[in-house]
Amino acid sequence: MVQVLVVDDEAQIRVVLRAYLEREGYTVEEAATGRDALALASTTRPDLVLLDIGLPDLDGIEVLRQLRTTSDVYVVMVTARAEEVDLLVGLSVGADDYIAKPFSPREVVARVKTVLRRGRAVPEPAATPTPAPVSAAWAFAGLTIDPERREVRTGDGPVELSALEFDLLVAMASSPGRVFSRAQLLERVWGYAFFGDERVVDVHVRNLRRALGDDAAAPAIIGTVRGVGYKFLKEPA
Repeated sequence: MVQVLVVDDEAQIRVVLRAYLEREGYTVEEAATGRDALALASTTRPDLVLLDIGLPDLDGIEVLRQLRTTSDVYVVMVTARAEEVDLLVGLSVGADDYIAKPFSPREVVARVKTVLRRGRAVPEPAATPTPAPVSAAWAFAGLTIDPERREVRTGDGPVELSALEFDLLVAMASSPGRVFSRAQLLERVWGYAFFGDERVVDVHVRNLRRALGDDAAAPAIIGTVRGVGYKFLKEPA
């Protein structure tokens, strides 16, 4: 059974989210502080954490940083703060999504379902005498993307991407040269009507470029179309 850890210092929010999530068949654990959340996450191993930024001890961003040192658990940040920097910093250290308060519990459940449908990248298995089946990878100059195996390689070797970063790369690489607006990328990658700041896409593109070694000032893989969005620059090999 899928387990969700709800982390919020407001008891009423935890009660409401628990009720809606349990109605959908999820097992729910609760924590009111960052330290309690880290302790529970280490013992219960949740599949997803709904993590409030404004916690009374460790803030949610610090909790996320510590989680990411030991876990690849899905994390959806929840915030009531107006400062965009909190959202962007949170996403840059590995959040999968964010929700702004006030929110509808139904929206939270929809986000949880969507995030859980994403596949995490699977580590390469140890070599065995039986060869792995051939997979149809996309070949570009200096870059290979295998959508089936969720693997990316550059001339320097394998590239480790988060699930969102991989999906974002595949969305753009599926149509080289096509300009995707932020709204189009949100629809394709996030998979639902997104009500937050569209610049969340910029954060993930920045992380994706960093992982691929692509210079934003002179990009060779992902180009920026000012005022619109992004496009994949490489042509198929």
